[in-house]
Amino acid sequence: MGLLTGTTVVVTGVLTDQSIAFHIARLAQEEGADIILTSFGRTMSLTRRSATRLPTEPPIVELDVTNDDDLAQFSDRLGEHCETVDGLVHSIGFAPESALGGNFLHTAWSDVATAMQVSAYSLASLAMAAKPRMMSGASVVGLDFDASVAWPTYDWMGVAKAALESTARYLARDLGPEGIRVNLVAAGPIRTMAAKSIPGFDEFEKVWQERAPLGWDLTDPAPAARACVALMSPWFAATTGEIVHVDGGVHSQGA
Repeated sequence: MGLLTGTTVVVTGVLTDQSIAFHIARLAQEEGADIILTSFGRTMSLTRRSATRLPTEPPIVELDVTNDDDLAQFSDRLGEHCETVDGLVHSIGFAPESALGGNFLHTAWSDVATAMQVSAYSLASLAMAAKPRMMSGASVVGLDFDASVAWPTYDWMGVAKAALESTARYLARDLGPEGIRVNLVAAGPIRTMAAKSIPGFDEFEKVWQERAPLGWDLTDPAPAARACVALMSPWFAATTGEIVHVDGGVHSQGA
């Protein structure tokens, strides 16, 4: 019997089989969960291709977290595949090119607003869209990148991650009385499609190669995926509002 036997888990952000979200979906299936993926627009073909590489090909529900109609219909769309949602994975982040790469002082508000809506506010909008199907004991888990310090080139995405962390705490406060947990996993850098789009990503690699007490494998999403699956399981039934760092220990080290 697996950690998630008898549960339904909704996973956003599965693009390629290198993504952390893909490995969360795979591991959750191996631990007994039924999986539902989300996607939309031009990324739908990537998600469909990746879905065929999972142990069991899951259904895909259309969802753009910036589209009010999609959010309003999300619960009904999920209802075509499940009665309740036990786990909800937020693996969503985006910042326009001008909001990254050392342009911090000159980024227009319109681009900052996009980064904030897609990368931070979407945690709340996703949770509320799925909430009609979430009962006591359900768990929301989001993927994070440590926002306690300023990172090279990360700029407004770093600000958005700080907002994501605060959003998770407030969601934990307001959903806790209904028995719904909200936690984040702050993973170290992984060479995913999303990471490769960050200007200067190689600077992150250098930091982890030099400062991770446990070392860090930039090509292995499995440790972060295992943490996400564990947080959705009954093993963490009394944990909410938490940020679990799966980064080889870099967050704990000084300069």
